[in-house]
Amino acid sequence: MDRNLLLESANRLAHTSTQSADEYYRKSDQLIALMNTTMLKRPDVENLVGQNNIDMMQDNHANHVRFIASILKYPNPEVLVETVLWVFQAYRSHGFTTNYWAAQLNTWMDVLKQVLTDESYKEVYPYYEWMQTNIPLFVKISGEKA
Repeated sequence: MDRNLLLESANRLAHTSTQSADEYYRKSDQLIALMNTTMLKRPDVENLVGQNNIDMMQDNHANHVRFIASILKYPNPEVLVETVLWVFQAYRSHGFTTNYWAAQLNTWMDVLKQVLTDESYKEVYPYYEWMQTNIPLFVKISGEKA
């Protein structure tokens, strides 16, 4: 039932324009660099990701941008839901806390606001808001798989 709620809500996400999807992709390196710099400045970063997981966190940020770029270009709600659930389960099994996802998504939203044009930000932001809003469901469902 919860998985269906996620899928239904993901289906309601508006598709981004080609221009916004392309801008997100073009600025991928800049997004990743700013995200990593910002997260590494957090005094609680190791508490969020677990001991010796900083490199894994940075890999996650790079993978995240590549994945979201593909979803923005080729929307697929089922792939979006299943991939986010997999990521929650996989990274939690490596010591990432559930609080990491809220911290990470808040930071992504700040980074996107700084890097993207206002038009692109307005189109991309709902995907991040959707992920942020659904953290409790992602935690619950991914925990059921564990």
